[in-house]
Parts: sequence; structure tokens; C-alpha cells
Amino acid sequence: MKGDEMEYLVLMKHVPKFTRVQLDPITHNLLRDGMRMIINPADLNALTLAIQLKRKTGGRITILTMGPERSADMVKEAIAMGADRGYVLSGGAFRGSDTLATSYALSSAIKYIGEFDVILAGTQTVDGDTGQVGPEVAEFLGINQATYLKDVSYKDGKFEVLRELSSSVEKQRVSTPVLFTVVREANEVKKVSKEKIESISDSLIKIISDEDVGIDKEQLGVSGSPTVVKEVFAHQNRATGLLLEGSIEEQVNKLVEVLKADGIIGR
Repeated sequence: MKGDEMEYLVLMKHVPKFTRVQLDPITHNLLRDGMRMIINPADLNALTLAIQLKRKTGGRITILTMGPERSADMVKEAIAMGADRGYVLSGGAFRGSDTLATSYALSSAIKYIGEFDVILAGTQTVDGDTGQVGPEVAEFLGINQATYLKDVSYKDGKFEVLRELSSSVEKQRVSTPVLFTVVREANEVKKVSKEKIESISDSLIKIISDEDVGIDKEQLGVSGSPTVVKEVFAHQNRATGLLLEGSIEEQVNKLVEVLKADGIIGR
């Protein structure tokens, strides 16, 4: 790192844009075939924050995602927004990985790519919604972390962050290397044109595999995932309630009739 110039890494994920989740009844994995894929929304906020920080400190922004090779299209969009280069960690060995196996794979890829001052990710993904991967990656790397960021400033070699907690806002000062997870309300994401995305050179994106990175396959996929899904089921919508109107006496009489009709009380 020269002066204040920082090496930034943004973890991103391609997620389905869906209105209803469909799960495989046998494997319990999310069915993604035929779904339109988008960049996980909170990851865009993380990238936007990295771009803002890069303007202040200088440096470079690298994108890392784990998924099929077609995820390179997502990385192109991120580069069009302001990132400098990207990596796609891809291969069949990663299929079925839970958050622990995913975090292990990502942290291994990070070590393979190089050293980073700041790693950023969205707080959670819309398809998993666990919020675990970012903190687990930090633990695998043995670096500082600050989660649920809504704002951050940089001064004299340190970052001052505001964390959005359930009932309060917490201020922290952290030093690098550090991993931040960023909430969706942290900033405004600016879209880029399709033409600009298509102009991004394939040479800025590298596809890497578990063999390139040197990952222990026993810690990947289903075999490396301690999470066990015992049951999956679709949400059942409940019938709407009955609104009783009129005076108190009229409402009570109507309620008694409803309870009698349902056999809850005797006639």
C-alpha cells in the first residue's frame, strides 16, 4: 500500500429475482433454473461504499464471487460501476455449500488473489438471508470486522464506522485489515447502462477453480457443510379474519353465532 492507497475487495453474489421461493423437496436446495439473476442488492451498496472510499484514499477495487461461470456478467456490471477487476470462483465442488463451506472457499480464494486492506460485502443475501458469510470470512482470515454499516469515514489511517443495530446506532473505530458488511440503506446505488456493461473487456475477469486456489474439497459442498435441513415447506396463507361491526352487544351476539357455527361452543 502506497500512502493511503487501499486495496479493496467486494464480495458479491448472483441471486435469483423471485417473487416466490421454490425448493427441491429432496435436496432442499433453492431451485434456480429459469430464474432471472441479479446482483444481490446489499452487495451493490457494499460496492458503492467501496467506490466512495476509493475516491478518498485511492487504490483498487477487486470483485470476488462464487458461482457458475456466467456470473462473469455480474462482475462486468460491477466493473462498469467503478470496480477495477474481478474473479469468479467456479466449479462443481462448490455445489451445495452452506455458509461455513462458502466462507471457507471465499477466504481461500482471497488468500490466493492477494492481500487486501478492506473487504466489503452486503449484510445478507436475499436467497439465504443468514448474514453469516461476511463475519465467517473475517474469522477465517483472522482480521477485524464491523457489521451492519450505515456510514463510514476515513482519517489518519483508521476508519470510523456507524453500525445500525436493532435499537441503536453504534460508533466504532477500526484499523485495517478489516471486513465490513453494509446495510441496504447505507447509500444510493447508481445504475449503469447496458452499453457500458457490454464495453467491459473479458480480460478484466478471471475464472478460478478450487484446484487453482488449492482448496480442501472435503470442506466444500454437501460433505463440508454441517448445516442440516430437516424439513422444507411452503408458507400457507391463513384465511382472513371476520370483522364484527355494530354496537358492543351486536358484536358479541355475532361472535357467539360464529363460534356456534364452527362448533367451538354448544348451540
